[in-house]
Amino acid sequence: MWRGIRYTIYAITGIVLGGLGFEATTLPRVSALRDQNPATTSMIEVRNREALTNGAQPKRVQIWVPLEKISPQLQRAVLAGEDTNFATHHGFDYEAIQKAYDQAQKEAEKEAKQEGESDSWLPNMPDFKRGASTISQQLAKNLYLSSERSFMRKGQEAIITYFMERSLSKHRILELYLNVIEWGDGLYGAEAASQYYFHKPAANLNAREAAFLSAMIPNPRTVFNPQVNPKRVARRQRIIMRGMPSVKMPQGTG
Repeated sequence: MWRGIRYTIYAITGIVLGGLGFEATTLPRVSALRDQNPATTSMIEVRNREALTNGAQPKRVQIWVPLEKISPQLQRAVLAGEDTNFATHHGFDYEAIQKAYDQAQKEAEKEAKQEGESDSWLPNMPDFKRGASTISQQLAKNLYLSSERSFMRKGQEAIITYFMERSLSKHRILELYLNVIEWGDGLYGAEAASQYYFHKPAANLNAREAAFLSAMIPNPRTVFNPQVNPKRVARRQRIIMRGMPSVKMPQGTG
């Protein structure tokens, strides 16, 4: 049953809600990423607007480096923490989506019992957990989309992800991802993060340092900010380190 539901969700959101018009305007930008680095991202622009709204000057520290200058340990740690099937999936990890949906259902049932409801579908289903989004999906959202949670936005994300996986190599997707993701207030990309937290190039990160940076990725400004929640970051760091040896790396990466 759930297999049919998940395919239906992507078909509807990706084709109907996203629309062919969005597909046409997005595809050229995705193709250009083969040999061009984006000048900015949707995420960076959102942070800039937030800073200005709060009366502060926007911050941006970002140092672009090729994937070959990012420690293989960090590459492995990021995959262990964010997308263990990155090397083998085609943009969407349906196994992870199923697990996330199952977990959401359990949480809905628990919420229903707490509220004294007999029907587990009365509460709103919780959002999918982080494991439901692949690195390709995260990159699509980071580069082009808002943080809005809606079927329309998921449809747009699905279209971009689809063409990204077909236009770019896994090597390039991972390279882009590691150069644009947020690692703190105004801090973007692996090189800037490595210099800030460890005062060394990203190429020289060891396994423990790599796992530390990977642990922060879900929310480096609040929930997984090592200055705010050091124990939480350390706990996730340990989990990631245990998973690193079993990660399958894409061809042409570290």
